[in-house]
Amino acid sequence: MEDSIPPFPVQALIFDMDGVLLDSGAWHRAAWEALLTELGESPPQPDYWRLTIGRPSEEAIPLLLGRRVPDWEAYQLARRKRDHYARLSRQGPRAVAGVADFVADLARRRVPLAVGTSASSYDVDHLLRGIGLLHHFPVVVTADDVTYGKPDPEVYTLAARRLRAEPAQCLVFEDSVVGIHAARAAGMRAIGVATAYSPEELHAAGAERVIDHFEGFGWDSIGRS
Repeated sequence: MEDSIPPFPVQALIFDMDGVLLDSGAWHRAAWEALLTELGESPPQPDYWRLTIGRPSEEAIPLLLGRRVPDWEAYQLARRKRDHYARLSRQGPRAVAGVADFVADLARRRVPLAVGTSASSYDVDHLLRGIGLLHHFPVVVTADDVTYGKPDPEVYTLAARRLRAEPAQCLVFEDSVVGIHAARAAGMRAIGVATAYSPEELHAAGAERVIDHFEGFGWDSIGRS
């Protein structure tokens, strides 16, 4: 598929929300870190939090501690983790590092921008307004607007249509494997954001490049020629 997609110039940028604009895992990571600190444990690996993705807390506990944990203990520790999360998350939603400056710069340059997300329109309005980014996106496509979710390309083809942009000249920022698949199926190029999946997984899904966050990332970083 990559050979059939013409090179830049980029005509428009489309962003997924969770894990790309919104650091939806920030308070979960902080809660796990608080629990491990409380227990006097060291993380088993630098990106230890990836072990917890998609798992109930009770199942993640043994992986983080590197030992078998009785059910009663796993239950108690999971409750303590959830207590940490409830305390920390009262601070409100957080943007992915550097994305606010990046999006604001794109808006100043009048680059056509859209959000294409599997979240509901209610969540998008509430969360993006909470991190101060909603007003930068004239086009927002949510789960309420499509019949099929990712990895179906509908969310991205609809976003391109509303932007009046050719799919082959759209660049998508995605944090998930199914999201990368959706972008590529729409005939778009994709940059992965490694807030959930590993760079290897995102590259294998079809991302041409993977970044950890948007700090130091700008319009000139895209490579439009």
